[in-house]
Amino acid sequence: MKLRYILLMICGFYATSALAMEPFVVKDIRVEGIQRTEAGTIFNYLPVKVGETMDEDKAAQAIKALYATGFFKDVRIEAEQDVLVITVQERPAIAQIEFTGNKSFPSDKMKEGLKQIGLSEGLIFDRSLLDKAEQEIKRQYLSQGKYGATVKTVTTPLERNRVAVRFDIEEGAVSKIRNINIVGNQAFKTEELLEQFKLTTPDWLSWWNKNDQYSKQKLTADLESLRSFYMNQGYLEFNIDSTQVSITPDKRDIYLTVNITEGEKYNVTDVKLAGELLVPEEELRKLITVNSGEIFSREKVTESSKAIGDRMGNEGYAFSNVNAVPQVDKEKHTVAFTFFIDPGRRVYVRRINLTGNIRTRDEVLRREMRQLESSWYSAEKIERSKQRLDRTQYFEDVNVETPAVPGTTDQVDLNINVTEKSTGSILFGAGLSSSEGVVLGVTINQNNFLGTGNSVSAQVNTGKINTTYSLSYVDPYFTPDGISRGFNVYRRDLDTTSLNTGSYKTSSYGAGVNFGVPLNERDTVNAGLTIDYTSINLKDTSLVRYQQFCGSITGCDTTSLILNLGWAHDTRDSLQFPSKGVLQRLTAEIGLPGLDQDYYKIEYKHSWYKDVTKNITLLLNGELGYGDSYGTQDFPFFKNFYVGGVNSVRGFKTSSIGPHTIENGNDVALGGTTRVVGNAEIFVPVPGLKDSKQFRISTFLDAGAVYGQNDKISLSELRYSAGLGLSWYSPFGPLKLVLAKPLNAKATDSTEILQFQFGSQF
Repeated sequence: MKLRYILLMICGFYATSALAMEPFVVKDIRVEGIQRTEAGTIFNYLPVKVGETMDEDKAAQAIKALYATGFFKDVRIEAEQDVLVITVQERPAIAQIEFTGNKSFPSDKMKEGLKQIGLSEGLIFDRSLLDKAEQEIKRQYLSQGKYGATVKTVTTPLERNRVAVRFDIEEGAVSKIRNINIVGNQAFKTEELLEQFKLTTPDWLSWWNKNDQYSKQKLTADLESLRSFYMNQGYLEFNIDSTQVSITPDKRDIYLTVNITEGEKYNVTDVKLAGELLVPEEELRKLITVNSGEIFSREKVTESSKAIGDRMGNEGYAFSNVNAVPQVDKEKHTVAFTFFIDPGRRVYVRRINLTGNIRTRDEVLRREMRQLESSWYSAEKIERSKQRLDRTQYFEDVNVETPAVPGTTDQVDLNINVTEKSTGSILFGAGLSSSEGVVLGVTINQNNFLGTGNSVSAQVNTGKINTTYSLSYVDPYFTPDGISRGFNVYRRDLDTTSLNTGSYKTSSYGAGVNFGVPLNERDTVNAGLTIDYTSINLKDTSLVRYQQFCGSITGCDTTSLILNLGWAHDTRDSLQFPSKGVLQRLTAEIGLPGLDQDYYKIEYKHSWYKDVTKNITLLLNGELGYGDSYGTQDFPFFKNFYVGGVNSVRGFKTSSIGPHTIENGNDVALGGTTRVVGNAEIFVPVPGLKDSKQFRISTFLDAGAVYGQNDKISLSELRYSAGLGLSWYSPFGPLKLVLAKPLNAKATDSTEILQFQFGSQF
């Protein structure tokens, strides 16, 4: 472009010289040859106006300025009887841009892409941009694995000095990886090594994850995964000698060959610490996971260096350097490591700068901070602050940076940038459950009301068994120390007609207040009071014991003042799909004396998650529940525990496990006052979707039982089941699908091999 302009300018200068224009006073200016350009535009670029003197220098300046606009491909200046005549030949404008043969990319999206490089309808046509446009379109198709795609351009002149540009595209077929060959491996089978690759030959999920389409970036990542695999197995001298990527002449099939040298397996002989140890050596050694006598593992060495660096960071040494220096003995195939620690200078945080929170008040973010201004830097506190901001659910992303303060060596700033997400919603939804049937609901929710961090929620859900209406308000920081306070009012209707628990209906109305007190970062205690009014409706088919409880065959009304107490300990790394950590929860529900119900219920839950491998998680879960009456009245039957269903012992129908009785010819589950449930479950990602945050499959073993008030606790009453499960956090709500086999069902038990639950329980 610039070269062409220079040539045209040179030609203009020669033309001007050839004119040997004599100076004259301009009486008028006439423009010829324009079709789209306004005459005023040309006048603006002229160095002379009517009444001023025109000479050769000004003529040269005018030609140069007009060429520089890019609007014209030819400019001539002449004088006719003191009239300045400017003759131009305009460059054509792009009237339209069309695409043919494009199926993978919509035309409007392709036009947007071309606009970024200066090719758009209404702009001046520049032929040099066509080559750039062709290359950009080809690049887009190459990213989809279509290496045989071709792009040709056709320009058609139109009236009024315009052109039409058409891109003729032949997309071709997607090139597939037909074979990945690894040469030089002896210690491991090729199949085992290929498991480290994301790239693969076509399989039944390739249409979804596109892992059979070659990408240089993906291959580089796979080679690094292969290197890490060998390094973690002790092969210190492992090397990737070369890689070859070949494509067939028809550009449909791609073949990959990776040549490797494994080398010998190395053992660790010694591990030392050196440098400036500002933390007790015994404490630092506990952070080192690579030990003498073990097989060398690069992963363990890296993790140990990071753990030591983080520990130094907790003492304020933000820029500490931990370097694991190996001493290699190639003859004996051993290696010793010395972790050299250079703590650097101790630093403190000068300021905490918040950005991105447009709606959310600064105080809402600052109250979650565990790293304080003007205090020593702590990597642990900064990471904990980030986790707490994530757990508020107010932000899509939380980014933390700790840049050094310019001109200092002992100060950093803590810059926190958040990306807010919508925290208010009006949801109309439906769910489907194997026990509840169709569940319809509406939720009006605002988790960050007016940017204060307070939560306001109104919920309605209607199911065949449970119907709930509730309104709640929670202030998570009722006090500056983090004590929360919440209010709620509700109505809950229960209809057990479709369950084999004896027919009855209850309608409960209540209102309550609850306080939560954080004991530390992981532990919270709760206490609240609820006034509850419950109306019990019985039928002729209701159990005699229900009628005896009410003293009537039609039902009764009860009023209770309920004290709720609770303690929770949560170290899970994720609320959706945890891979490690512990959740413990102890709750107590007590009907206070003086009203109609004198009872108590205590429940304990302990869930333990362990990341067996990077992609496999083990869950061990145990639940205990006990209830009784401490007054003259019996324990309320509608407060009984039940077991069975998709959320307890799978493979058995909801609430079907436990004591039974025959009444009116029907087998009825009574529930009980003691509940025991245990679950062992292994979670793995769905094959082909290892990186998905929405899917998990599992295999499980469940056990559970319910015992009546006067029953003796016996392990022989436990019911067992085993099976497979699928969890999916779909856009429409969570889905649980279970295929279970009861292992010791008795004649009184009701079983279900296939169980499911779909949609949020509003």
